[in-house]
Amino acid sequence: MTPTEVLIQQAINGLTIGSYLAIIALGYTMVYGIIELINFAHGDVFAAGFFISLTLFRFFGEEGETLTGFKLVWMFIAIGLLIMLIGGLINVTIDRIAYKPLRKAPRLAPLITAVGASFALENLIANVWGPSQVNYPDFFPRIDVLNDWLHLDTFILFTTQDLLLLVVLVPMLIGLVLFVQRTKIGKAMRATAQNQNAAAIMGIDVERVIMITFFIGGALAGLGGMVFGNFLHTGRYLMGFDAGMLAFTSAVLGGIGNIPGAVFGALIIGFLKAFADGYVGAQWTRAIIFSILILILVFRPQGLLGTSEGEKT
Repeated sequence: MTPTEVLIQQAINGLTIGSYLAIIALGYTMVYGIIELINFAHGDVFAAGFFISLTLFRFFGEEGETLTGFKLVWMFIAIGLLIMLIGGLINVTIDRIAYKPLRKAPRLAPLITAVGASFALENLIANVWGPSQVNYPDFFPRIDVLNDWLHLDTFILFTTQDLLLLVVLVPMLIGLVLFVQRTKIGKAMRATAQNQNAAAIMGIDVERVIMITFFIGGALAGLGGMVFGNFLHTGRYLMGFDAGMLAFTSAVLGGIGNIPGAVFGALIIGFLKAFADGYVGAQWTRAIIFSILILILVFRPQGLLGTSEGEKT
């Protein structure tokens, strides 16, 4: 590959990494925006989406089968919707059991509880699917878009599995923005994020809004797990911690509580990771990412697209 092709390939890698991180980061930023809780179990809901979707693909299809045609469409839509439902219900269950009783508690209590919920879900996944690395077969066809479809005759690799990430992320981002800005529930979510007490006085069912937010966040995490499986094809029970930390960093970098900011931050992290892996060395990637995050938070604590606000009461 020429230096230009290497540069373009790393940019594509950064775009794909940022895309799956963005799907996870959207759930993080929505929950924090409503109740200012760092839901550390969110990454493990993503991992659950990975393993549950793998089980469903194996159940409805055949091991090692690459889906095509009508079967590809209906299985991905059906399993995607089912995974979103399951992920949403897992997240709501965590909230009802672990977080709701601590709504009025000091902030340290729900934070520690979130860590405990994360460990509990990780242990559950390890006991059900095992602690070893798990392979996720190529259910989605892997076709070279640039060479096989566009006939560009290049060493740059951009496949339909990379394209799947963008096909999921872009409509999801547009839909979420429209949902929050244009719907009645979205307005209630924004009011609750501003001031829960004032929202309750105005007749908004704050607990219902929180439950819907957790459901949407869990649905996004579950779908992210399924898309990630069809993109990277391997994972283990601790994968949620790693992806969750990078996604949370993305949300903070872009401006936590800001939906476009979460995607913007995820893309930045994705590009940083790809270029650091390719040009500096994978062993330095995390140091570079988190050093830049520290610098940004020192000089712009609200994140790149966030707005500086006073403490909510």
